[in-house]
Amino acid sequence: MTPIDEAVALLRAGELIGLPTETVYGLAADAENPSAVRKIFSLKGRPADHPVIIHLADSARLVDWATDISDQAWQLAAAFWPGPMTLVLPKQPWVDGAITGGQQTVAIRVPRHPVAQQILVRFGGAVVAPSANRFGHVSPTQAQHVRDEFGADLPLVVEGGDCEVGLESTIINLVGSPELLRPGSIGLEQIEVLLAKPVSYSNRMGQRAPGLLDKHYSPVTPAWLVASTEIEGKSLAMRDDGKRVGLLTLRSYVDAAEVVELLSEDPGEYGRHLYSALRRLDAANLDLILIEKPPEAPRWLAVNDRINRATQLPD
Repeated sequence: MTPIDEAVALLRAGELIGLPTETVYGLAADAENPSAVRKIFSLKGRPADHPVIIHLADSARLVDWATDISDQAWQLAAAFWPGPMTLVLPKQPWVDGAITGGQQTVAIRVPRHPVAQQILVRFGGAVVAPSANRFGHVSPTQAQHVRDEFGADLPLVVEGGDCEVGLESTIINLVGSPELLRPGSIGLEQIEVLLAKPVSYSNRMGQRAPGLLDKHYSPVTPAWLVASTEIEGKSLAMRDDGKRVGLLTLRSYVDAAEVVELLSEDPGEYGRHLYSALRRLDAANLDLILIEKPPEAPRWLAVNDRINRATQLPD
């Protein structure tokens, strides 16, 4: 039996699998099986009122899960699916409230990862697939991250290589005027150009949509967000106190911390490797992680969103 065969068999039996997508690895279950969906919440420790995203093989099945689908929704689907964009739409009446967090809207996307596509096509249905990690932790971008997170509690993690994007999907709310709920690799400007109209973005922390809690994507090790001008001073002060310090930075620092993760000054490359770097720092037996504050430019919107949710300001 191939991994694809095994994945489909487990989904049909109401079990969970680790599913590779182009954004992050997902913890997948049959979206039409309420018992299986609830297993996700139990395994992740996810709050019951926090919605999850439905994954489809193609946009043709959008009508099975959503209603009152606007022309704007079809425009976005045609332009960005398969791909890292999630649309929030009015739900069909029969959609399980566990999927929607008890709300009247449903979040849907079509992933472009070839393994996810093979599984969805063979399965013949939809899956829900929030990130395959304990709730609030750093999202997984490698199959081993998922195995490290769940071990024997998850019967299968399908290998799909490193995630191409590395950050969760862009989420657009299309109930009413278009609104960016979660920035991702598909930028706000791209969406506005396609729709030929402004799209609001308020960065409403704590909103009830996937991945929008104030504290999210976080390493277990305390992480501080620090301006580049303050990194060396903060690190030195903590190390003088006997603390083991790790550093996530865009610039090269010599002996600034016990462990230094140097990421690209290109926001796409930075985002692709962010979670892997955070996981390595989290595994390094540190007392504190310092993260250099990235630029505030529009292209860095998604990276800044994730880092702001993963960190706190220094004491």
